Amino acid sequence: MTVSPDTTVAVYRSLAEIPADLGPVVAAIGNFDGVHLGHRELLSSAVKEARERGARALAITFDPHPEQFLRPEVAPKLLTPIPDRLRLLVATGVDAVLVLDFHAALATMRAEEFVKRVLVGALHVCSLHEGGNFRFGYHAEAGVKELQAFGAAYGFAVHLHRAVCVHGLEVSSSAVRRLVAAGDMKRARWMLGRTFAVRSTPARGRGVGTRQLVPTVNLAAYDALLPAFGVYVTRLCVSGRCFQAVTNVGNRPTFEGVGFGVETHILNFEPVEFNEETPLELEFLLRLRGEIEWPSPEALKAQIFKDVARAKRYFRLRADG
Repeated sequence: MTVSPDTTVAVYRSLAEIPADLGPVVAAIGNFDGVHLGHRELLSSAVKEARERGARALAITFDPHPEQFLRPEVAPKLLTPIPDRLRLLVATGVDAVLVLDFHAALATMRAEEFVKRVLVGALHVCSLHEGGNFRFGYHAEAGVKELQAFGAAYGFAVHLHRAVCVHGLEVSSSAVRRLVAAGDMKRARWMLGRTFAVRSTPARGRGVGTRQLVPTVNLAAYDALLPAFGVYVTRLCVSGRCFQAVTNVGNRPTFEGVGFGVETHILNFEPVEFNEETPLELEFLLRLRGEIEWPSPEALKAQIFKDVARAKRYFRLRADG
């Protein structure tokens, strides 16, 4: 078990870590990739009921994502790797988070066995909050109808929630992933309820930014979801300071052999100490354009000045608004 920094929220990594006196529990189960507005509505309802009952509010999630275990060749890249997901889950107000290791034993567990062994036997769940598309058990055999029947049989309530909609769009992790993959940061931000961000560390740069006389930070290799190739208005946070920036995601084809990278040009640069272990958070605010192979470094430099001007105007308008 770990305790999240600056909170009293416990994070359990297995059923064996669950204390005997944890219950009664009001829970929500899900992958919670992105911890978007729909997830937060579900979890806030669980927290509210837990407070009313004098119970504990528990978020139950899985690592790895079931699709990564069951179908790794087609599994989606995640919006939130497990450290980011835990940080966001803790911020919802739950009392504890349980991370279940999704392995063969759990993948083949029948739905009723999961109810008896996990929900009732180990967690003493008195109430569950779930979305209408929730499925569980071997081969996703059970849905919310079966869950309600199990609740009646084993003595826990089941509260079903409709999907959250923003600006006429139904919020889901898959929808957010599609928007991010397309570079649509505005609509992704609507669904997440926050700016899409990547947390990583610096990589050793290739000197391109230095030659172009622009302070540059390259991100280390990142396995989770990144926005579509292109140029973005971004904000880079490092060592407690945030900088306005322009970021290129892609293969940087103008420079032969450079290869893929996430390269950030800081606009309001000031000296700040960091090394290859320093945590960075890069927020993607707006896509300016797709990635283009320019005929020369000079042509690219001219375009960078245009991108920078547009980015500065974006930040200026945000400040004025």
